[in-house]
Amino acid sequence: ECSRVFHTGGARLVLCGRTWEKLEALYEALMSVADPSMTYAPKLILLDISDINCIQDVAKEILNCYGCVDILINNASMKVKGAVQSISLELDKKIMDANYFGPITLTKAILPNMISRRTGQIVLINSIQGKIGIPFRAAYAASKHAAVGFFDCLRAEMEEFDISVSTVNPTFICSYHRQPAPGNWEASIWKFFFRKLAYGVHPVEVAEEVLRTVSSKKQEVLMANPIPRVAVYIRTFFPELFFAIVASGIREKLKTEEE
Repeated sequence: ECSRVFHTGGARLVLCGRTWEKLEALYEALMSVADPSMTYAPKLILLDISDINCIQDVAKEILNCYGCVDILINNASMKVKGAVQSISLELDKKIMDANYFGPITLTKAILPNMISRRTGQIVLINSIQGKIGIPFRAAYAASKHAAVGFFDCLRAEMEEFDISVSTVNPTFICSYHRQPAPGNWEASIWKFFFRKLAYGVHPVEVAEEVLRTVSSKKQEVLMANPIPRVAVYIRTFFPELFFAIVASGIREKLKTEEE
């Protein structure tokens, strides 16, 4: 969806992904709906953002396409769900590579070109879990918190070079409608507090917000319904209340599963 809104807007796209067949399918889809006289054919490049060792070479290939990158959108992510003690350290590292080291390595590889030109935009599509930690997603939340910290610092450092840095933090991004699983603990205060998180936002909404963010050079966007927004507020100003609600929800869930 991000490629669609930028392609129809006349951007020269460099599309990166792990699977060549999916990149080709996306290419065909974009070319079939856009006016050829108003758009540019995208460039396709294979990139596994979790493979840190290959990113430098890929960055050179990206820069060779048009000589520069005006807008870098970090939009790759990996997610895992499970209790802390059940997730291996190897998987923790894999999540961190994909969600933190990958984006910052690519950003650092593109950054010197932007600094030399004293222009550019860097966008991180992150998650509300970079603001609040949700149980059973420790590795994911940790990687998203780390990314927010890095790009917050980068934003301040890049101001003197007129390079803008933006973070877009949606709740879960859903491409299909999914009802929450039934259970007695649905009525618990924790589930009510976080129920809107499970519904998420549609990819079209996120893509259009990314385009608006780039156009207006917003520094940070939180795409969330009122309840998740309140959760972020409570976590910031009333942490003990936030922790109590989350802990209560876990006890309710475990109790229901035992029953």
